[in-house]
Amino acid sequence: MIHTGRKHKCINQNIKIMSVKVKPLADRVLIEPTEAEEKTSSGIYIPDTAKEKPQKGTVIASGPGTKDITMEVKVGDVVLYGKYAGTEITIDGKDYMIMKQSDILAIV
Repeated sequence: MIHTGRKHKCINQNIKIMSVKVKPLADRVLIEPTEAEEKTSSGIYIPDTAKEKPQKGTVIASGPGTKDITMEVKVGDVVLYGKYAGTEITIDGKDYMIMKQSDILAIV
């Protein structure tokens, strides 16, 4: 089980991880993006056409790395990545991002 400091998130992330049958190669990482904001902090609802692409997500699977690159991110980490980083893919009707570890900006 993955420990993220919040008991309820551990169970949900464990279920998500088991349902994805994709294994990234080399230094690539599979990320489940967070949902786009539905409304602003002041309470204004954002229409679908104006929503920003999320730049934060949870690592679902991680490759083994290469002989030159060791993997610093692990399954369950919440990460920030660049706006145009990675490739969007759909697995079993769910959207994911796959990108190189170097495209990840920070672990939150």
